Order: sequence, then structure tokens, then C-alpha cells
Amino acid sequence: MKPYLLSAKQLIDKVKKSELSSVDVANSFIERIEEFEKDVYAWAFFDKTSFLEKAKEADDWRLSGKPLGLLHGLPVAIKDIFKTDDMPTGYGTPIKEGQRSRNESEVVRLLKNAGAIIMGKTVTTELAYFDPGKTTNPYDYSRTPGGSSSGSAAAVAAFMAPVAIGSQTNGSVIRPASYCGVIGYKPSYGLISRSGVLRLSFLLDQVGIFGRTIEDMGLISKAIISKDSKDASTRIYPTENMESSVLQDHPFDPKFVFVQTPKWKNLDSDSKKAFDRLRKKLEKNIVDFQDPSSFEKIFEYQQIIMETDMAHNLSYFYETNKNKIGKKLKEAIERGQSYKSKDYAEAVDNIETLYDNMSELFHHFHAIITPATTGEAPKGLAYTGSPEFCT
Repeated sequence: MKPYLLSAKQLIDKVKKSELSSVDVANSFIERIEEFEKDVYAWAFFDKTSFLEKAKEADDWRLSGKPLGLLHGLPVAIKDIFKTDDMPTGYGTPIKEGQRSRNESEVVRLLKNAGAIIMGKTVTTELAYFDPGKTTNPYDYSRTPGGSSSGSAAAVAAFMAPVAIGSQTNGSVIRPASYCGVIGYKPSYGLISRSGVLRLSFLLDQVGIFGRTIEDMGLISKAIISKDSKDASTRIYPTENMESSVLQDHPFDPKFVFVQTPKWKNLDSDSKKAFDRLRKKLEKNIVDFQDPSSFEKIFEYQQIIMETDMAHNLSYFYETNKNKIGKKLKEAIERGQSYKSKDYAEAVDNIETLYDNMSELFHHFHAIITPATTGEAPKGLAYTGSPEFCT
């Protein structure tokens, strides 16, 4: 089997056992990228010479007999809003194209410390909002891959990377993962540091992971979940058993709750049928829950918080290069400038109340099941799809 078809866990195991070299692995992904990147456009920056040099360094380290990290030799793709000190960070905007940082994000640092090889930077929508980049959906080049973590999802779906890092402020991990047919895992708020990552909203920004197996999600999470003094939202969370626990059988029957959100009417017919089949399959372990009417306003609250924060955090781009940023981004910033402090405070208070109400469900159920998107990936590349099931 070609290395690019293997899971992250399989690649690491084979490299550590010397059944594959890191250079073998790198060459396999380079071959895949050279075949498909011309149609998928997942990469904002990829330098195969640098990739091979890093792979050679990983092999030299292994052959020296030194201790190997959790992710030794694993190629990882990084969304182009995470700072890296050895490659450009462009944020999906011509304003920052080709610019490099002197430091790197905490996530990148943790990945490197665990032995991972940073492959390159994946395409993001402009400043991680809704103005799309050039990436297509690997399963149908005429369709969107979703956003804003477009390139990360597409790179994993096209087997150009085994795993990738993305971010989510409003559906930017869950939506592209769904459209591209891969696993998108966004851990709870505060588990992964956002230090060194483009900030849209302190209250909403979160880091996520793309991969093809649940085991890989546990593996990467174990490496990057960590408290960070540079991100006040982070907290201590035990990760010792994270890799193994994802594969354990349940010691008891799981209890699921199916949430029919206020946007259920927008779900396409095929998706509704699929969820009906799922509910029947899980009928002994699942109950339905109808969102209270108060949840209807959650979308309004989210928009106020996100756009107000964007108006503050992205003010440099708006004030210095207003004519170079996309229409959707410009309009969002201008709406954010128009909200009053009272609007923002009320939105935050209401979101916290709704969060507490939903958290009550976890006292009675082990997982909440709900759609990730309104349906299949939309045709065309101008629209990255609705995030309303991820809000």
C-alpha cells in the first residue's frame, strides 16, 4: 500500500519500526500533491525541497537512536492563519502575501516538539471569513470545499496530507469536513491554544483537526491539547489516555440525544432521510430534543459577537487596505462597527445562558447528534456554504 493511503497512526508506527523512512513518506505525498494540486488548489505554500530536507532530518534523528516523539516523522498540513517561522503566513489576503513571522503559533510548536513535520500551509478564505480562496472540492472540482479551513479539509480528502490543522469561528472546521467527507474534530473551547493564530473573536475562535480516522484525532489531540500562558482561555486537561480511549468499547450503552435545531427546515431532503435512518438504527439509545424557542435568536447573537470582535481585531486591514479586502469581509467589519456596547453585552449574556441550558443535556446524555451542514457541498466556488448547523 502506498504511504499516502495510510492513517497517521500507521505512518508513525511504520516509521518508528523502520518499515518506512520519513523520506519515503514525504516522497509519497509529494507524488500525490504533484498529481492533484493542479485541480484542488489546497496549498497556499508548499516547498517540496524543504519538506524532503525535514524528512531527512527526521530519519537522521531516528537512526541516531535518540528518543522519538509521539508524532515522529508525521507530515501535518497547517491552515495559513497559524504563524510559522520557516514559511510564509499569508492569512488568505494579498495584503500579507509572502510575509514571514519571527515566531510561530503554539500549536505548530507543540507539533514540532512531538516530532511532526510541517508540510506547508493550506488555503484559507480571506482572513478566515467568507470570501473564498481558490480551493475546490476534491470529489467534484465544480463544488466548494467549504470554509474557512478550505485547504486543510481538501488536502486530507485528496490524500495530499494525512492530517491537517484548521480553525473555526463559525463552522469553519465542521462544514468543510462534511463537504469533503473527512473527520473534522473541534475540541471544547479552551483545550487548544490559539496563540499565534489570526484572531477574529476571542470568545468564538477555536482550533480544529482534520483527519480520516478517529484514532488519528485522538493522537493529534494528545499532542496539542495543552494549557498555554499566552492564551487565557486555555485550561489543564488530562490527555494521557486520549489516544487509547477513542478505540475502547463502551462499558455501558451510550445515550444519545438528537437535536432538531431551529434551522431543520433548511436541511435538504436526502439529509433528512439519512438522519431518519440513523435515528431508527439508534432507536434504543436515542431520544429527540426540540430546541426551545429562545434558540431562534442564537444566530443573531453569534453574528453580533463575531462581527463586533472582527471590527476590532481586523481594524488594521480595514483602515489601511479597505479597497484590497473582499466585499463580504468589508461588510461584516462595517456591521461590527455599527453595534452598540449594549448589543454586544446582551448577546454575550444570552449566549452564556443558552450554553448553560445546552450543557444540562450532558448530565443526561453522552453525545448530541445533529447535522453538520444543510446538505451536500454547493455548486460553484463563490459560496462556501451555510454554517447555520455549526453556529
